[in-house]
Amino acid sequence: MNLTRLWTGLTLVFVISFAILGYYGGEIYQTMPPVPKRVVTSDGRVLFTGKEIKDGQNVWQSIGGQEVGTIWGHGAYVAPDWNADWLHREAMWILNKYATEQYGKAYEGLDEERQAMLRARLKKEIRTNTYQEDTGDLILSPIRAEAVEAISKHYAGLFGSDPKLDKLRDQYAIPRNTIKDPKRMRALNAFFFWTTWACATNRPGENMTYTNNWPHEPLIGNVATGTMVIWSVVSFVLLLAGIGALAWYYAKQQHTELEETFPEKDPLLALSPTPSMRATLKYFWVVAALWVIQVGLGAVTAHYQVEGSGFYGIPLAEWLPYSVTRTWHTQLGIFWIATAWIAAGLFVAPAVSGREPKYQRFFVNLLFVCLLIIVVGSLAGQWIGVQQRLGLKTNFWFGHQGYEYTDLGRFWQLFLTVGLFLWLFLMARAIWPALREKKDDRHLLILFLIASTAIPVFYIPALLWGQHTHLAIAEYWRWWVVHLWVEGFFEVFATVVIAFLFTRMGLLRISTATTSVLFSTIVFLFGGIIGTFHHLYFSGTPIGVLAFGATFSALEVVPLVLIGFEAYENLTLSCARPWVQAYKWPIYYFIAVAFWNLVGAGLFGFFINPPIALYYMQGLNTTSVHGHTALFGVYGMLGLGLMLFCLRGLTRRRMWKTKALAFSFWAINIGLALMVLLSLLPIGLMQTWASVEHGTWYARSAEFMSRGIIDTFVWLRTVGDTIFAVGALALGWFILGLKTGWSFTDEELPYVRDGGSPVK
Repeated sequence: MNLTRLWTGLTLVFVISFAILGYYGGEIYQTMPPVPKRVVTSDGRVLFTGKEIKDGQNVWQSIGGQEVGTIWGHGAYVAPDWNADWLHREAMWILNKYATEQYGKAYEGLDEERQAMLRARLKKEIRTNTYQEDTGDLILSPIRAEAVEAISKHYAGLFGSDPKLDKLRDQYAIPRNTIKDPKRMRALNAFFFWTTWACATNRPGENMTYTNNWPHEPLIGNVATGTMVIWSVVSFVLLLAGIGALAWYYAKQQHTELEETFPEKDPLLALSPTPSMRATLKYFWVVAALWVIQVGLGAVTAHYQVEGSGFYGIPLAEWLPYSVTRTWHTQLGIFWIATAWIAAGLFVAPAVSGREPKYQRFFVNLLFVCLLIIVVGSLAGQWIGVQQRLGLKTNFWFGHQGYEYTDLGRFWQLFLTVGLFLWLFLMARAIWPALREKKDDRHLLILFLIASTAIPVFYIPALLWGQHTHLAIAEYWRWWVVHLWVEGFFEVFATVVIAFLFTRMGLLRISTATTSVLFSTIVFLFGGIIGTFHHLYFSGTPIGVLAFGATFSALEVVPLVLIGFEAYENLTLSCARPWVQAYKWPIYYFIAVAFWNLVGAGLFGFFINPPIALYYMQGLNTTSVHGHTALFGVYGMLGLGLMLFCLRGLTRRRMWKTKALAFSFWAINIGLALMVLLSLLPIGLMQTWASVEHGTWYARSAEFMSRGIIDTFVWLRTVGDTIFAVGALALGWFILGLKTGWSFTDEELPYVRDGGSPVK
């Protein structure tokens, strides 16, 4: 395949895709729900001010934000979606008020005809947009103001210490006195009200709300729109067309079997690791430690769903509430995966160029110290923030930002950005000598450098929202980080690193690797960049976001359908020569990546991505299914595979005892599958049914989630979790054994060249 055409295609994908992302970013500024200067009653009484709404957003962030229930469907799943919950409570309060005043009985006691009449009246009350653009006031009727005050009192008791709400607090895993300051509680109520108002009130001149009628609430006519159905159908058609086109392309290629000339001895182990390569070893010890800690926190976090205030009778929530354990669980996942990939890059770069830059080892060690400070400092800051011991501004900088996967305070984000650019500098200075030589692998090196550059560059969006940035804009930039940084360019980087490892080992031709990596990057990013929008259907965005998100998120799945070829090729490579058996289990992790890419990112991803599906599924356990199987199944497995690959080159030239490795590999994969199939997926499907039948509020309610059958499926999760955790501990034990010696046999590695080739 012509490399010039491939580079042209990649450039066009970048330019066009980011032009569309940028354009709709500007559109969001024009169409996002306004933050009123005042929320007032029709007789002039002030309920909330704009400042209280903005401060309330910061209060919400300080208690854990998206780690305590969800707002606009984004966040954690034990507590309710606060917008769906508030909206239903408000609707029922007003309906009961109407019914009592007009008929002298509660709404539920009326016949269907009278209920329908009151619902029509309620819909007009709630859906009518009473925001006054000229004054900045949002005007509420007296009855709605009463409802707002009643619900505010309920939430004040819930986040405070009302003994009547102890059971509900336990079901939501919210500790007593989560918010200790009445002013902060008033501000939080202002924020909850405003985000719910955006969900329930029509955009000016349109018959849909600012959040495109999400959440589903039949009482006020919040139902799926025709636009959602149309673009969902379009996404199905494009998926089938894309699969057909890619299958046709593969069939059209001339698959002439060229005679492979694999080396007789291991070229990678023939390389003598440089000081900077050896310095990466400590990174992998930390990766293993963080992973084991993350798995333990995951078990505690999952248990909070059945015992919201403790862990098997231990009142753990007093010191480590759910919002903290879930924050640490998700953040440590990002930390250890990113650290594994960063360390793999630092290990590979000198091997690629054959040169060790001056002071490279010093900078690698400096970066390691920086990463440790960021991990420890950010985790401590989040705990202190959730304890409400920081002012709102201080919390923003050093505590808990409340945005899932980007929870660390702004100071730590800046520190991490500097660290990532230091890493890029180390990568570039190691690769640059090889680039100047203009050898056959120059195209692959350029792609390697581009992928490396994208990692620090695409973390910058985490710095583009401020303390009081509108929630719709903060969500827009947050998904640049979560989707493009984590799900996008880290995967491109990992693909390039794997290609380099295989070419360095002589298992792939440079020309074949370059063409394959370029083509797969084009196909992946063609759907992946604009596919970011599928996270933003209901976040105060215009309808164009929904259209583009539905279309391109379907195309994201296309390259994953033929991912089996990648798994087969990796399996074939593992049998190429006897010496490749030393890399059997790292390669098996790459095969697992291919499997979970298809299942987790592909099947479970597309399961929730069409607008009509996500309308009913957003914020349910179906999202957790996708999150676990894609984030860990793909990116976590990649991190583990790269770590084992590098450890093979960094540890003694003796055979590994692989029984623990084999056990851990199968336990981790089987445990992940059982976690999903026995618990998360059944709960998610039952929640979806409840959402369709009754509304989003019911699918997330304590009433539904405390049902006996749900409780059974929650406990069934311990089967998969236990197997997974044992596998994680076995892998940790094996890696520890590489330091102590118990993971080695007395047999020297065969097929290693004598002497070794030192890097200059």
